[in-house]
Amino acid sequence: MSMPWIQSMPGHWVKIRAKNIFTKQNRAICEQDDVVTCFRDGTVTLRKNRRISGFTESTQWSGYQGVRKGDLVIHVMDAFAGAIGVSDSNGKSTPVYSVCTAKIDVNNHYYAYLLREMARSGFIQSLYRGIRERSSDFRFEVFAGLYLPLPPRDEQDQIVRFLDWKVSQINKLINAKRRQVELLREKRRVMISSQLRGELVWLKRLLISPFQYGANDSGVEFSPTLPRYIRITDISLGGNLKNDGLKSLTNKIAEPYLLADGDILFARSGATAGKTFLYKSKYGICGFAGYLIRAKIDKNKILPEYLMYITNGADYEQWKNSVFIQATIQNISAERYGQLPVPLPSLAEQHKIVAHLDEQCENTDRLIGKFNDEITLFTEYRIRLISDVVTGKTDICDVSIPEYEYMKDNIGDENINEEMEDVE
Repeated sequence: MSMPWIQSMPGHWVKIRAKNIFTKQNRAICEQDDVVTCFRDGTVTLRKNRRISGFTESTQWSGYQGVRKGDLVIHVMDAFAGAIGVSDSNGKSTPVYSVCTAKIDVNNHYYAYLLREMARSGFIQSLYRGIRERSSDFRFEVFAGLYLPLPPRDEQDQIVRFLDWKVSQINKLINAKRRQVELLREKRRVMISSQLRGELVWLKRLLISPFQYGANDSGVEFSPTLPRYIRITDISLGGNLKNDGLKSLTNKIAEPYLLADGDILFARSGATAGKTFLYKSKYGICGFAGYLIRAKIDKNKILPEYLMYITNGADYEQWKNSVFIQATIQNISAERYGQLPVPLPSLAEQHKIVAHLDEQCENTDRLIGKFNDEITLFTEYRIRLISDVVTGKTDICDVSIPEYEYMKDNIGDENINEEMEDVE
C-alpha cells in the first residue's frame, strides 16, 4: 500500500485505491455543446473562456465525450504537467481526457489538488515514459490502481477552502508583480524602438546562409557529455536559458544543428512565436529544436547584439503580430522572418547604439530581475503550502477562513500550454 510521493499522513486518514473512489465516465455528447479543455494550470473550462488560438481543431466529434460541471478531469497525456482539474462547465471533450465522477462522498477539488501535487513531485512522470517529449500516458487504468489518502469529508472540504483562500492571496501578489514586469517590458520595448528607427532594409540580405529549421527530435535525458538541446520552452521571456528540464541532443543528430557564437534563434510556432534568443559560446555546446529557426548573421554588416535589440523593441512586436500565419496554431515561417525590416546604420553606429541601450536598459532589467525573483519566491511558497496541506503535513482544521475574493494566477499562455498546441 505504498504512496512514494508522500512521506507520512495523519493517523486517522486511510489509504484507498483510486478505483474505489472514482469511476470513469463515457457520456454521449450533445452536438450543440462547446468544447471543454483541460489546461496545464489545472483550469478545466470551455475553450472559448480561455482563448481560441493555439489549438488543433477537430472537424468531427467522433469519440468525443460529455463533460459535466464538477467532474474531475485528467488529461491522459499531460497529467504529468498538471493538466488535472475540476470542470467549471458542461460541454464535450476529447477522448484523451479521463472524465471521472466519485463513487463515494468526496470533494473532487481536494483530489484535483492532490493529483496536481503528485504531478509536481514527478511521481506521475515516473510511472511511464511516453512517446511525446516530457510526457506520460496516465490512463485511467493506471490512475485507478494507485493508492490515495482519504481524509474525512469535512477535512477535505476544509483543505479546499483553506487552499483556495491562501492560494488566492498568493496569486494576487504574483499577478501584481507580473503586471509590474509587463509594464517595465513595455517601457523597455518603446525605449529600444525610439533608438532604432531609421532606413529600412531586409534582414534576408544580411544572412550568410538561409534560415535553418531545428532538429525534429525529442532529445534525450540531459548529459554533460552531449550537446544541450535548446527548445522553445528553454528560453525565457528575458532571452535567457532556463536551467530546468534540460535535454541533450545525441551526437548522431547534433552536427548540422550545432550553434555558433552570435547565431540567433527565432521561435516559429505557438504562443511563443516571435521570441528570440542570442546564442553565446558561454552556454557551451548546444543544438536547437524543430520549433526554432536559426539565423546565421553576417557580422560584417550587422551586430547580433544590435539585431537582438531590434527583436526586443515595440516596432518588432507590432511587425510580429501583423505577420502571424493564422492556422490552428499561430506561426511565423522562415520566409516571413526573412522579410523583417531592419534599420541598418554603419557598424560603428550599431556599436554606439548597443552601448547606449545597454546603459539605458540596465536599471529596467535590474528591476525586472528583482520582480521575477519575487515571483519565484511566491511561487515556491505556494507549491510548498499546497504540498504540506494536501498531504496532511500541516493541520489547518481549526483555521477560520474569512470572506475573500478568489483570484487565479494570471499566467500567460506560454506557460499554460508549453507543449505549443493542445493536440486532440
